[in-house]
Parts: sequence; C-alpha cells; structure tokens
Amino acid sequence: MHDLLVSQAGRSIQSHFGLSATDYKVLAELTRASDDRLRVLELAKVLGWEKSRVSHHIARMTKRDLVDREECADDGRGAYVRITPTGRVALETAAPQHVADVRRLFLDHMTPGQTAILAEIADTIIEKLESQQ
Repeated sequence: MHDLLVSQAGRSIQSHFGLSATDYKVLAELTRASDDRLRVLELAKVLGWEKSRVSHHIARMTKRDLVDREECADDGRGAYVRITPTGRVALETAAPQHVADVRRLFLDHMTPGQTAILAEIADTIIEKLESQQ
C-alpha cells in the first residue's frame, strides 16, 4: 500500500511540477531543519538512505538549482545541503498538490474512526522502532 501510494503521488508531482517524489522529500526535510540546511549524514539519517544515495541525488538536484552544497567551516570533511530559493519555490508550488493527492489517494477513503485507529497504530510502531535505534 505504501509503495503504491508513494508511486501515484510521485507521478502526480512529477507530471505537474517536474519534481520526483524523492526531490520533494529532500526539499521538505531541508525546510524542516534550522537554517534550511542539514549535514549530508543528517539528511541521510532522516531520509533512511545510504550516504552514497544522498550524495548522488543531491548532485542531480544541484544541477537543477534546487539545492546547493556548503562546506562545513568547522569540519573540512563535512558538507551541508541547503535548499536554494529555486528549490523553495518548487516545494511551495508543489505542496498544495501533494496535500490534495494525499487526501484523494489516502485519507478520503477512511472514516474518522479508521484514521484515529491508524494514527494510534502508527504512533505505537514509530515509538517502538525509534527506541531500537
């Protein structure tokens, strides 16, 4: 179910705005961070990706001016990934469609009671998984 939902929502964002589902996810995570930037390893952890996958994806997004890399002043080996003004506009433009897609593809098919039960189940699983990290 998750993969099907992500695939369909991703196709919608791609066709309307030229952003892949992974582009959208990276941009959204960067805007949640202070200063709209994260270290590459922090971004990898938040996304649940390997560092090499993040590096390759960030390189593609940099070519499209959605993000840029900034060297860490205090650590010559590290780098920050930062959302650019172009990336922010792309995310803000696509966000209403993404919200509409989540509602149309997922939330509209459940009763309020089912939504509450699903939220309770999700909270329990997330709590257990985070305690294992």
